[in-house]
Amino acid sequence: MSPDPKVKLLFGDILALARQRWIRAMAQRLDALGFGDYRRSDPLVMRSLRSGEVALGGMGVTLGLTRQGARKVVSGLVERGYARVIPSTADSRRRIVELTPRGREYLRAVVATLRALNDEVTAGVDAEQLVAAYAVLEFVRDRIGEAGTRDLERATNDEVR
Repeated sequence: MSPDPKVKLLFGDILALARQRWIRAMAQRLDALGFGDYRRSDPLVMRSLRSGEVALGGMGVTLGLTRQGARKVVSGLVERGYARVIPSTADSRRRIVELTPRGREYLRAVVATLRALNDEVTAGVDAEQLVAAYAVLEFVRDRIGEAGTRDLERATNDEVR
């Protein structure tokens, strides 16, 4: 599929619009399942907690967040009744995050919703397109921003076409 030459959307625009659509679909479907308080970080954080207790300090690394960011995400789960933070039985200085019974229900709903959306995507494009899309998204995830401010300065001085 080639973009319409009359529409001047850059890759980042399409990426942002797709992400918004994905988040909206997740929120609508989870709301229909009785979870009307979806947040865009929920799928990754909930799945990181599915194996049981997780150290609060290690969640930042797992989620690619700072410690402060991880605490904020976990606080949101706690406030909504999906998780609790308890002292570790092995080391009282460590804090452990674990899902509540309601959190385990939410985890099941999040995973089912993610699978359904993934199934829609895989049914809507051929395998070659899907492989290419993953390659591009992994490049953006892993490599964009590594070039440093030199590229940013050059881009701001160039006219965006």
